[in-house]
Amino acid sequence: MSLDPTTVVTLIGIVGLAAVGIGGRRRKQDGIGEWTVAKRGFGAFTTWFLQAGEAFTTFSFLGLAGIAFGGGVAACFALCYLSINLILQYFTMPRMRELGVQGGYLTQADFFTDRFRSPLLGKVVAVVGAVFLLPYLQLQITGLGMIVELATGSAAGGRLSMVLATVLTVGFVLWSGIRGIARVAYLKDFLMVIGLIVLAVGVLASLDGGLGGLFTTIREERPALLGFDQEGYDTAWFISAVVISGIGGGLGTMAHLWPPVLAAGSGRALRKNAIWLPLYQLALMIPVIVGFAGVLGLAPDSPGNAVALTLAGQTLPGWLVGLVAVAAASAAMVPSAAIIVGISSLVSRNLLGVRGDRAQLRVTHAVAIAAAGLALVLGLARPDLLSNLLLLTYGGLTQLAPAIVMGLARRVRLSATAALSGILTGVAVLSWLTFGGVDIGTVDPGLPALLANIAVTVAVEALRRRSPAVISARLGAPPGRRLGELEDEPEGRSTVPEPTERIRST
Repeated sequence: MSLDPTTVVTLIGIVGLAAVGIGGRRRKQDGIGEWTVAKRGFGAFTTWFLQAGEAFTTFSFLGLAGIAFGGGVAACFALCYLSINLILQYFTMPRMRELGVQGGYLTQADFFTDRFRSPLLGKVVAVVGAVFLLPYLQLQITGLGMIVELATGSAAGGRLSMVLATVLTVGFVLWSGIRGIARVAYLKDFLMVIGLIVLAVGVLASLDGGLGGLFTTIREERPALLGFDQEGYDTAWFISAVVISGIGGGLGTMAHLWPPVLAAGSGRALRKNAIWLPLYQLALMIPVIVGFAGVLGLAPDSPGNAVALTLAGQTLPGWLVGLVAVAAASAAMVPSAAIIVGISSLVSRNLLGVRGDRAQLRVTHAVAIAAAGLALVLGLARPDLLSNLLLLTYGGLTQLAPAIVMGLARRVRLSATAALSGILTGVAVLSWLTFGGVDIGTVDPGLPALLANIAVTVAVEALRRRSPAVISARLGAPPGRRLGELEDEPEGRSTVPEPTERIRST
């Protein structure tokens, strides 16, 4: 691998990002609480960067430009679903934080265990969350390697960067936890905005007529890109993708999005961020424009994910390409770190049920290393192994949405049995539609799976309410209590085990 300016800048940038994360540790960590949610005192500024850092990933650099290159305006689905996300988050996230403080939640599965009074449901949610987040972690690691390979022209450099970035990311996550992620998120967002601006200026400067000339040419030569007429990117794809992604992000179905919410110092900080975070969507227009520029400057059969950095290499000097690559690498490292925290805390705390603060932290660290190592090995050896499972990530985790909505209510009126039945049905239908060769056109399979989920949830709950004594007896519930209801429990009382693991609100 030759050490050209692009490679040098990229590798130095990756090491620098990790160094910033290592500096985030402030105090000795005696338990998973400090590592996962700090002292629940992050203000709007820190929470802003944590939420933005986990929402804007390698997809922002590679995926959107690729979709615009092949599907035209269909790439704007990201702007639509992120808008839905933030509207829903304005209402849901302050409530999640409130319940988290009352119940001592550290994970998404804690919410399910406590609100539905069901450790079994909490374990199932932990499994679903970990399984569907693993391919998302592999995506970030593999995407980072692709970024470096495209920027430097070296396949060996891409593989080296995957190993280096994974080791460094795990290192600063184990050392600093969520505080380290927050520090890297500050730098990552700055680099992301600068990198996108540099990319836009370089690409548009190479076009005759600039931005206006670009779309004039597209309208004349490829008008189909300005509508929903491209193969695979029609109206059905656009609407279903917006609905599933919007619900998934807006209702907190992805486990790695919970720690920033639970670490916030107030609900007001979360509401303020939901109001102003849409400003970030302006930056997402840049890779969409770059994708359209690729239509004019690249061969039609060019890989979509390579469009942005291929154009960067054609229009920018080597050191600026390195800057863009570092910005893209940071967009992989921050979400990777958050996903590692999400998976490891779910497994150690909710699935394995490790007791004791120190023991739980040690197991969490071990699971973090194992998860990152597995994603790295799969990314190096079989980058396509989880490609189908990756399609299930958003659709699969969205199956948690109906139960989350009911759990956020002042009093939970949905039983754990109904919630569990709906989740399992949704995941089963999604898997069948994805792997069973069922032709549903371009509709996101997560949508019909979610409809089946809701139908089964309603049916099981209706059956339970008709014969509560019979259902409760079969499931071993105490006589006289309906599963999943809080009528006999005061608001705010938690059933999350090990009170010593709770973190006091500051």
